[in-house]
Amino acid sequence: MNPLGNGLTDQAPGDPAAADDMLASQPVGYWTGLAHTTVTGQLRDAMARIDATQPQYWVLNCVHSWPAAPSREEVAAQLTPLADGPHEIARVVDQLLHRQWLRADTGGRLHLTDAGEAARLRLRALATEVRAVVHEGVGDEEYVAALKVLRTMVANVRRAEGVS
Repeated sequence: MNPLGNGLTDQAPGDPAAADDMLASQPVGYWTGLAHTTVTGQLRDAMARIDATQPQYWVLNCVHSWPAAPSREEVAAQLTPLADGPHEIARVVDQLLHRQWLRADTGGRLHLTDAGEAARLRLRALATEVRAVVHEGVGDEEYVAALKVLRTMVANVRRAEGVS
């Protein structure tokens, strides 16, 4: 019920125990934040058990998928929006060079070593296992619908802020 009488659903505080009929009043930020923290924590904990990090996986994948060997700066530009600060990706590149999962050629271009490719494949398999746990009971159509809703909400906020 909307006590404001304006056709809008009143905002309720985030509540993980909210009944289904109350979910429309739940704040999306609460739920997206909780999902992010929970899922990311699960993935990072699993990766830590094999002495790796999610940002290392990002860098390995980025170097692997780049059309030509990328520079440190190109990798950092691509991944910094995901990172925990502006210097994290450069540090991860250094870690992976030290670990010999990456090598830099004479032009400073980054390449996966055999050990780096093996690590990337191991991390991909682990991420796939974690994804299966996260997606249990959620069909592809439901998942796509949820992401479309979130994509629309992001676009709405960006449009309201004048950001494209």
